Order: sequence, then C-alpha cells, then structure tokens
Amino acid sequence: MKAFTILVCALLALWAVPLRAAESLPEAEIPAEVLDRMRVADVVILGEVHDNPRHHAVQLAAIRALRPKAVVWEMISPETAARINAGWLEGEGHLAQAVAAARKGWPNFDMYVPLLEATQGLPIYGGLLPREAAPVLRKQGMAVVFGSAAAEYGLMVPLPEDELAARLDEQDEAHCHALPKEQLKMMVDFQRLRDAILARAAVRAVEDTGGPVVVITGNGHARTDRGVPEVLRRVRPGLRVFSLGQSEGGRIRGRFDAVLDSPPVERPDPCAVFENKG
Repeated sequence: MKAFTILVCALLALWAVPLRAAESLPEAEIPAEVLDRMRVADVVILGEVHDNPRHHAVQLAAIRALRPKAVVWEMISPETAARINAGWLEGEGHLAQAVAAARKGWPNFDMYVPLLEATQGLPIYGGLLPREAAPVLRKQGMAVVFGSAAAEYGLMVPLPEDELAARLDEQDEAHCHALPKEQLKMMVDFQRLRDAILARAAVRAVEDTGGPVVVITGNGHARTDRGVPEVLRRVRPGLRVFSLGQSEGGRIRGRFDAVLDSPPVERPDPCAVFENKG
C-alpha cells in the first residue's frame, strides 16, 4: 500500500505544473520550412513542456496557420470532450463552460485557453487518461483499461529488453529516484497506454473529419522513436504524420520530425512532491 501511495503521488505530479496566466502567451513564429512540412500531414503532433508559455505560443501559431478540422487534447478526457462538443452547438458563451470543464481534469489549464479559443467550434477529441485508471492498470493491466483494440494498438506486445531498460531508466530519473523499482514498470505501461489512447483519438478524428488533425501533447508522447507516432505507424501506416518537439535551452529527449527551441522557464524543484513520501 505504501508503494502504491507513492505511485499515486507520482501520477498527481503529472498535473502539478505551476499555474500561469493564459493572457501571457508571447508571439511566436514557425520557420516556413517547418510549416510547409506540417501542411502536407494528416496528423500534426505538437509537443510541449506543459508549463512553458512559449511552447503554447508555438502551438497557437501552428493552429492558426494549419486551420485543422479537429484537435486531440492530452489534457481533456473523452467524456469532457463530448460535453464540450455538445456545448459548441449552443454558440456564444460556451467557451467559459468549456474551460471550466477542462479544468476538472487538468486544473492548470489556463495556459491552454488561447488554443481552445482559437479552435472554438471545432470537434475536440479527448486523450486524457483519468487518474482513476491507475488502480485498474495496477491490478488488471493495460489491455483491460484500453479495451478490445489493445492488441491492434500494440499493448499486448512486450517491449524489447533494451527498450524497456531505457524507459525504466527515464522513468526513474523523471520521478526523482523516488519510486520503488517494482512501480517503474507500471509507469512505463502508463506512458504506453496514454500513447495508445492519444493515437486512437487521432485516428477517430481523421476518420470523422478527413483531417488535418492537430494533437496537443507533451514531448514524451510526440517522440517519433516511440509515443503516438510509433502507434500510428502500427495502426494506420498510410497516415502522413508530422511531429514537432519543443526543447528548452536545447535540451530534449527523443527524436522528432523537427525541434523548435525556447528558453527554459523558472519552476520549483520537481522532486519536492516526493519529499516525505518515502
């Protein structure tokens, strides 16, 4: 039970980025050659560090340039997306309700408000895995949480030993060496599950609207060497996918179709959430 409590703290930390004002997004420009490559894609994955306003400014610039038919959000659950989509039909005044609904699943949603406003009225597809899924994943595994298409989306295939070892090391570092070793594998599974959920949402969005579709997500899910692009190659190899990573001070993990850099933001010690939890 103690180990599971630490795990829950780790999952909560995924949502615990500092709140910043939505109005503070700076202006951003995307190089023409990068935009040209985005424009020929069916799915454009826009990575980010969640609390970096410059990354959201780049995402906003991409949305304005691409004019997608739909948006997939890591920060919004499928249930909340359905409520927001129904509300769009009500017209003026629903944006505030949509933001309030999104905050219930992702409390620090303020920085995303300009993105939601820019896509107001477009179909939204939710890719947020609720926190309540953690105990189900722990007890029953990825396939039960994901559903009947788990095999199609690669969730029944074990990772190669070297890939698993690399992911375990990354999770250990990301969680400040605070998780018990037996819980690191679950964190890897949690990441794979979220990759698959986002990929499934992107597939549905393309099938429903014809694309192009934009995916708003963290850099970890945007990696082309794993993450959503890898899952899409498995399930829809004919889709044209472009993935943008956004680094801070030149630092980023993984491979992407392009990387844009921004200065890092000041943030508190990310390991503080684990203090006194061991």
